[in-house]
Amino acid sequence: METANIQPLSTLGRVDPQKLRDEALKKDPAKRDYLEGREMYKQGDYAQAGMAFHNALKGFEESGNEQGVANASDRLGDVCLARESYADALTNYQRAYEICEKEEDSFSILALNKKIAAVYKKLGELDKALEILFDMMEHYQLTKNPKGMVDILTVVAEVYLEKGQSQKAADAYRTISSIHKNFKHKRMSEQFFARADELSRG
Repeated sequence: METANIQPLSTLGRVDPQKLRDEALKKDPAKRDYLEGREMYKQGDYAQAGMAFHNALKGFEESGNEQGVANASDRLGDVCLARESYADALTNYQRAYEICEKEEDSFSILALNKKIAAVYKKLGELDKALEILFDMMEHYQLTKNPKGMVDILTVVAEVYLEKGQSQKAADAYRTISSIHKNFKHKRMSEQFFARADELSRG
């Protein structure tokens, strides 16, 4: 049997995933800008990250990539929040939110709601923050997500304290305490109960 002309396996070119990725990114500069922005954001270089996300957003808009627009807007919101440009953060988050709502992407909507509530809190618009937090609580109740409930109730308590409504904050802490109690988290339950008690006694 003639085998002399068969190319040895060791000489066959392997597919380099990094090379494939680089090729794909060359064809999609908006995605490249977006990924560069994420790296810069991680490094705390918010000015450069903002520029990269802005360029990505423009690229995604031009190509009609709605998901890309939502992602870039969300990340621009993060940059604005980090730089304490709260009004701009809100505008970007709301743009991403509208696209996610249209796509019925409930997971992303929830994540954006958390960020939007945080911005309203920073802006001192506490009633608006509470409105969003209550919507999120409803979602966590329906999906039976105790961890989500505890996270949101903790923020609700903080907002009530900022509003000077310590009794309502105490109620939120009592609810957290009872959730922990149901899951046999004795120490956590006692801590939140003590916090509620302290606020109730003023």
